[in-house]
Amino acid sequence: MTQSDLFAEPSAGPGPGPVAAALAAFRDSGSPWLALPFFREGAADAVAKKIDARVAAGAQVLPDPSAIFRALMLTPLPAVKAVILGQDPYPTPGDANGLAFSYVGGRRLPASLKVILAELAPEGETPDLSTGDLTPWAERGVLLLNSALTVEAGKAGAHLRLGWSQLTDEAVAAVSARAEPSVFLLWGAQARAREALIDTDRHGVVASGHPSPLNRARDFPGSRPFTRANAWLEKNGRAPIDWRLA
Repeated sequence: MTQSDLFAEPSAGPGPGPVAAALAAFRDSGSPWLALPFFREGAADAVAKKIDARVAAGAQVLPDPSAIFRALMLTPLPAVKAVILGQDPYPTPGDANGLAFSYVGGRRLPASLKVILAELAPEGETPDLSTGDLTPWAERGVLLLNSALTVEAGKAGAHLRLGWSQLTDEAVAAVSARAEPSVFLLWGAQARAREALIDTDRHGVVASGHPSPLNRARDFPGSRPFTRANAWLEKNGRAPIDWRLA
């Protein structure tokens, strides 16, 4: 299956819609994540069917189909060292690339991402805001997973109740079930609620408020999640993560 096949609109014939086609391509990849019940027991197919129905009805679904499962492709289960959970992709076409919080649009970085990147800068120094593409993190073992892997253009949260959350729960539980220690960076109430799925005797949790400027508690700035995550990894015998994007 070529990339152009994934981008194709659903035809009038019996062929699969774009999300079903993306799911089929992901299955062909042989990813270790395919062992999750979400993929084995039909939930993934049900979600794809719902979203393809929205496409057929005229909705513009984001990100591009080839990027829907990108977080799982770039960070297979055996490679996970850290987990960062987001909500859903940016709802503006061209902004999202399948990784939580990652931004590849042509405008200024989203406000939440600016707050996140500010925590990478040494105390008192100006953060590097030259890129918001978090692909290097995913390639170094950071699972950047949204609670919904798709959204509709201009409609943030549109797919949060279509069944994707089962995948997120199962992915968190699968990382937690491994003997090798990993660290979970949980930002905001929705992410922190999944701490119940984590074996905190074996894995680290670095929790804080959400980085959104709309968070009135402002309990993310200054929390230094990346420094704390690396300190936990080193203490538990794992190499720290290189959080640089350049």
